[in-house]
Parts: sequence; structure tokens; C-alpha cells
Amino acid sequence: STGKTVVCRLDERGRGDGMSKGSKSFNSSAPVNYVAGLGRGATGFTTRSDIGPARQAPDAEDKTNLAESNFDKFSGYSENLFNEMPYDEDDEAADQVWGEVDAKMDERRRSRRERLIESALDKYRAVRPKLQHQFNDLKRDLVHVSADDWENLPEPGEHRKHRAAEKRNEKFIPTPDTLLEKARMEAEVHTSLDPKQMTKGGMETPMGGMETPLSGGATPLTDLKSIGEARGAVLSVKLDQMSDSVSGQTVVDPKGYLTDLNSIKVSTEAEIGDIKKARLLLKSVTSTNPGHGPGWIAAARLEEVAGKLVNARQVIRDGCRACPANEDVWLEAARLQTPENAKAVLAEAVKKIPSSVKIWLQAASLESNIQMRRRVLRKALEVVPNSVKLWQAAIDLEPPEDARMMLGRAVECVPHSVDMWLALARLETYQNAKRVLNKARETIPTEPQIWITAAKLEEANGMIDLVDRIIERAIRSLALHSVNMEREQWLAEAEAAERGSSPRTAQAIIREAIALGVEDEDRKRIWMEDADSFVARNCHECARAIYAHALQVFPTKKGVWVRAAQHEKNHGTRESLDTLLRKAVSYCPHAQVLWLMGAKEKWLAGDVDGARTILAEAFRSNPDSEQVWLAAVKLESENNEPERARILLQKARERAGTERVWMKAIVLERHLREYNSALTLLNKALRQHPKFWKLHLLKAQIQERLEMIPEARDALDRGMKVCPDCVPMWISAARLEDKQGNVSKARSILEVARLKIAQAAPLWLEAVRLERRAGNRKAALTLMAKALQQCRSAGRLWAEAIAMEPRAQQKTKSSDALKACDNDPHVILAVSRLFWRDRKEEKCRSWCNRAVTLDPDLGDAWGNYYAFELQHGTPEQQAEVVRRCVAADPHHGEEWLQVDKDDLVALNWSVEQVLKKVAQNMALGKYVPEALDRVQQLSASSSRQG
Repeated sequence: STGKTVVCRLDERGRGDGMSKGSKSFNSSAPVNYVAGLGRGATGFTTRSDIGPARQAPDAEDKTNLAESNFDKFSGYSENLFNEMPYDEDDEAADQVWGEVDAKMDERRRSRRERLIESALDKYRAVRPKLQHQFNDLKRDLVHVSADDWENLPEPGEHRKHRAAEKRNEKFIPTPDTLLEKARMEAEVHTSLDPKQMTKGGMETPMGGMETPLSGGATPLTDLKSIGEARGAVLSVKLDQMSDSVSGQTVVDPKGYLTDLNSIKVSTEAEIGDIKKARLLLKSVTSTNPGHGPGWIAAARLEEVAGKLVNARQVIRDGCRACPANEDVWLEAARLQTPENAKAVLAEAVKKIPSSVKIWLQAASLESNIQMRRRVLRKALEVVPNSVKLWQAAIDLEPPEDARMMLGRAVECVPHSVDMWLALARLETYQNAKRVLNKARETIPTEPQIWITAAKLEEANGMIDLVDRIIERAIRSLALHSVNMEREQWLAEAEAAERGSSPRTAQAIIREAIALGVEDEDRKRIWMEDADSFVARNCHECARAIYAHALQVFPTKKGVWVRAAQHEKNHGTRESLDTLLRKAVSYCPHAQVLWLMGAKEKWLAGDVDGARTILAEAFRSNPDSEQVWLAAVKLESENNEPERARILLQKARERAGTERVWMKAIVLERHLREYNSALTLLNKALRQHPKFWKLHLLKAQIQERLEMIPEARDALDRGMKVCPDCVPMWISAARLEDKQGNVSKARSILEVARLKIAQAAPLWLEAVRLERRAGNRKAALTLMAKALQQCRSAGRLWAEAIAMEPRAQQKTKSSDALKACDNDPHVILAVSRLFWRDRKEEKCRSWCNRAVTLDPDLGDAWGNYYAFELQHGTPEQQAEVVRRCVAADPHHGEEWLQVDKDDLVALNWSVEQVLKKVAQNMALGKYVPEALDRVQQLSASSSRQG
């Protein structure tokens, strides 16, 4: 051809080995619209390779708003610019990492940020409090509003400012004549019917000499007649339902049966629909599986709930035919029948299922005559002789003699029943009961109740020695038969035995079972816990047995002896306690507390010589014991033997010259009014114990009593230098200056003390009382506010603050005090006095009891309680308070110590005497926090009168 020369040679496969000069490579893409084989006519099909992979068609319209108005410098566009991009695992991981970063950044300084927000909110609320906070005091007073006062509050009415609005709402419309006529006809009462109305039934109404027949209409009289017929029909239905009741007894009130029709329950359409659905479902169940007894029972109960008792009986009758061997179906059929019909149903049932115990028991329960019930049960026992329930029901109906005979037969028919053996043993004599229990043990060797009953039998008949052997053999026998009862089960059996008046059996069980399953290192702890739990449940014999076993295992443990002695003191006798303590000191001769307990018990029993003997033995075992020496001194001083007490104290100072021994010697001389001897002893004691603050305080008190004021001031100054952290020392120095009229110096002493001893509530209290005694009420209030800021939980300060408030504000202050320290006895005491003042006797009594329960050692609480009972209580209540106070033996309290430590008045006083004196001082108006304000008021009134 013309043009370029083509050099090309094709092989047999049609591949060329040459190319035209200047032509493109065969590997280049085909021209546009090129179809392979079109020249050869190869058309008519298209493959996936021809059209390429499937692609998502582009959106017809891009709705993304990328305008400048939709752009934010911080967050960017509000739309998602990459919404069309696939969301793969890398994106999810990145989002998770950034989420954790955001959470970490938010967690940092969160607490600081929250505190700042809270403080800012508190400052804002301090300036602008909520409306509800401004009325808190008024809301608290709503508690005292009675129900009558609340009902007498006037109702809020509408108060309009414009009379025109009221006139605008008043509209008068004339009443139509038809409405008036209708009202008149409704109010009209017909007492008789004319003959035409009786014959025509109200269908023809005479009108102006003409009779106009109404087309199906009805007069009001006809409506009344239909209403009466409907009411009678409802009444008949109600009576039928009552006569068809399950119990067969009709209860009709002849006077109020018409009003009782209002109580008929009318089912709603929804309930009726649910009943129909359930009926269809249960019909399907009984038709597809007629031998399924629960289905028939459910269908019958559905009909019973729907009020169709006849249908329910028919359904359950069909169920009895379909399930003749199902006892539950027969019992349901008997339940739905009257008692007489139920007997017939159960008679048919026992023919079908003669071995059903439930049917026999139900048949016996339907019999009202005891003889007929016995006959039914005996017939049942002939058919089912191995039923324990039938034997129990039959035996319960028999007298004791017949019951013993039946029990003899019962243990033959049901030898595996433990209850039958035990019941037979209880009805037999002692010898026969032993034989019965032995036979029962041979028949049922794995039952522990038989062994325990045998032990109780021996204990009840005075064979105490056999009880321990029986329980010991029981443990071995049960172990041989592989019966491993838990330790808790044995302890429960011991508790049951003690409650059943068999204490020796309980103790024997405790001794044999207390060590089961307990490690050696845990024995003491677990046994003491078990003893405490038994004491809490009033099982004192079991606790005594635990202590006895523990003392055998740990004879040298002082703590176990102390616990056992305390238990004997509270729940035993004086003889048992004395025996236990003598045994205790023989094993623990160096346990001083045991010697002291023995001596105290002898002393309380009136045996002073016995107490001296015990203390003499204690001296031989503990020659240098401070407690023993002081106990001997107290014994002699309480029994008015001062010379013997002095000799003992002199020996004690030589043998054990401790701080307390010197102090007791000085106190004894002060009680005997030997002040010079006391000062001499004080000088010697201070040379040996210069840092014991009580010696400095005693010296200052004795010198003040001798009117040696400069020497007393010097003694207190030395004491404050040696013991700068002693609060009573600073308070005594301030009180000394206050008594001398140096209020400014007393104030400065207390200020220095508060600087040296931070957050000392007694110092703040003394400063407040100093200002109150001086008549500076404003200064006292200021000091009290600062004190409550420094010592927020100090109950004594809150009690003083309540007494300082005016009467109208004391309830609010007491509420704040209870929020700050709810269980502080001083606050509880102050609140009880408020109730006492308001004559709320029951509340005051409960709060007084709460105060002495919280802190039985607070003598002021007991004095307040007794003072209240003296005014409002009975002699029995007063005696109970005295008894509880003597048992508690309090040693603290401001008023209590003021009386108890007064050697001029209360020397060797008993607890009861101190209590009565404190009660006199704590009457209303005499208590120190209340008396200060009263003194100020009296002084102010006298100054005004002057």
C-alpha cells in the first residue's frame, strides 16, 4: 500500500515480530468506542470486564454547606467534610485515643475546679441566699402546728382589683320552659297507677279526650318498672352466687341486702377480653393434652374467678374423668363443691387413688365429728400404714392412753420416723422410755436427737452423772456411722437443751462439741466469741460451760479468768464467784485484778475481815503492787479506820512510792482536815515527782482553803511552768484570780493558755463563763462564736451555747448542735432540759435515758435524769434511776465532781448520796449554764430599781 512500509511477520499464533515505524505499542490503551471483534461480527454479549466494577452513583445534589457563615474558627464546619470516606479500624482507634486524651485532660484538676465552683457558689449564696433558706426557722416551727390549727387556716380566695372583671363574669341567661317542666316531672312522685296505665302499660296517653298511640315510646313509669325488674334480676343473681359459694353457707343481711348490691364488681371490657383469651388457651391445653392435671385446675380456677362457679365445677369434673390418678385435680374438685358434695367427691377419689395421703387427710378434715374423723383416719391407716402424716393426724385425736397404744403400733409400721419414737418415749414411764429410746437408737443409729433425748431423760430423773457419758457415747457412735454434724449444729442443740430446762445436757454438749473444727491458734478467740453470743441470747449455762472448758485448756490466761468471773458476777451466785476467784488466784497469783475483785466482793457482801485476808494474801504475792496498796487503803478509809489507812500508806510510800500513792496519802490528810501534814507531804512528794500536775493543784487548793492566796498563786505559777500543757492548771489559776476580783488578769491567763494549747474546749468554756460572770454578755457571745469555730465538735461548748441563747432561739441552736455532734451526751443533756422546761415529759425522759446510755460514766447526766424523775416520775421510776446509777458508778461530770470531791461535805459518801445532792444542784434554774444568766438578770433588775 502507499504510505509507510510495513515490515511484519506473523507466526502461527498470529503474533507479530515486527512493528511499523512510527506506530504505537500494542500495550497502549484502545481507542475510544473501540469494540473488540466488531469487524468479525462478535457482538451480542457483555462481560463484567467490559463494564468494569460497580460504583456508587454520585449524589444528584451536594447538600453540604461550605459557606463562610457555617464556619467556626475553633470547631470548623458543622457538617462532616469526610462523610463519604469509609470509616475503618484506624479511624476507630484514633477516635478512641483522642477520647482517652480528652477524658484525661478533663480529669486533671477536676477536684480543684469543683472546689472553686463550690466556694464561688457558697459566696454567692452568702450574699444572695435562696428563698427557701431564709425561712428555715419558720419551717422548723411548723412542727409544732397541730392538726386543728392547720384545719382552721383560711382558704386562699381570689382578690381582684377591678370590679369590672367580676361583673364581666356574671352572666344571667333565662331558663327555658322545657327545662323547668322536666325538672317538675322529675320531682313529681306517683303513689298510685290508674287502671288504663295498668292495662295499657303506658302505651296510650289520654290527651284532651283523645287517645294517641305512641310508636314504641315509653313513659317514665314504664322506665321505672324496667329499672325495678333489672334490679330484681341483679338481686337474684347475687343471691344465687351466695348460695353457690364454696363453703355452702349463705350469708344474707335481710336489712341491707339492697344496699349490698352496690358492692357487686362489674368487669370491664378489657378484663372480659382477657378471660376469653385465657379460656381459649386453656381449652386448647386440655383438649391437646387431657392427661395434664394443672391445665384442668387452671381452667376451673379461671371460671371461678370469672364468677361462673357452675362452669368451674363442670370443667373440674371433666378433669377428674380425664385424670383419675391425679390427686390435685380431685382436691380441686372437692374445694369447689359444698362440704356434703365434697365428701362424695373425695369418696370417689379414694376409690381411684387409695394410696393418696392428701386425699385421706382432706376427707378427714371435712368431718365435723371427732369420731367420724377418727374412723376416716383409721380406715386410711389400713390402706396406707406407712404414712407418717396419717399416723400423726390420727394420734393427735386420741387420748393419752390410746395415743400410747397407737404410737407403739406406729413405730412398728414406720420405724424410720424419729418423731414417733420420741413421742412414744415422752408418754412412757422412765424405765419404759429408756427401753423405747434404746430400741430407737438400734433402729436409727444415725439420729442425734435420740441420744440428746436420752440425756434429757436422765437429767430429768436426777441421773446427772449419766448425762456426760450419754453425750460422749453419742459423739463416738455418730462418728462410727459416718454422721458428721457441724459444730454450729451442736451449739444450736445445746441452746435448745438449755431453753428446754436441761442445763446439764447443754453443758455436756458444749464440752464435747466446742473444740470440733477449731484450729489451736484460734481456740481462745473463737471460744470467747461463742460465749459472748450465748450471753447475748440469754444462754448463761452454755456460756458457763464454754468458760469452764476454756479455763481447763488455758489455766494461766488472766483474760479468760476475768471474763469468767465477770460472767459469774452478773449471772451467778456469790458462792460460785468466790469459788471461781479463789481458783483463779491459785493459777494466776500475779493477776492483781483477780485479787481486787475477790476483795471487793467480800467487802460488798459485808465481810470486811475476809476482804482484808484476801488483800493480805495479795500483798504476799505482789509486794510492790500499787493497786493492791491503794485498794487496802480504800478499804480501811471507807470503813472509818484512818489510822490503819495511814500506816498502810506509809508502808506503800516506802515499798511503792508512786505518784498515786503520794497523792492518796495527801488526800487522806486533807479529808481528815490535817492541812499542815498534807502540806508537809506535798513538799516531799514534789521533790520526788515535780512534774505531776495533780500535786501542784492539790497544794494550791489547800493553800487557798487556808487563805494563803499568794502562796497558792505561786504554786499554780510553778505548776504552769512545769506542766504548760495541763488545762486544769490554767483553769484553776484563772478561777483563783476571778475569786479575788482580778477579772482582767484571769482573762489574760486564759488567753495565754489558749495560745499555748490550741483547740482546748475547756479553756474556751471557762473564758465564756468568765465573761458571763462579769456581766459581759456581748463578749461572751463573741468568744462562744470563736470557740465553736475552733472546736466544732465540742459538746460542752454547744450545751453552753444553747443555754446562752434567748428562749425563742434555743430550739434552733439545739438543732445546729445536734447536726454538729449528734451523739454527744452534753448536747443530749441540754436538749432534754429544754423538753423538761416545756413540760414534754415523755420526750424529756427518752432524751435523759439516751444521755446516760451514751456515756454511763457522766454523773451530770444521771443527776439530771434523777432530778427530772423527782419532779415528774413515780417512786418506781426514781428507784430505777438510782439502781442504774449505782451500777454504772460514774466518776466524771462538772457537777458530779464538784460534789464528790468536796471533802467538807461529801466525805465517804455513797454513789446514791452523791446522786441526790447533784440532782438538787441540777433542778431547773440551778444548773450552772442556766444559773449564770439568771444571776445577771437579777443583778440588772436590781441596778435598774436602784
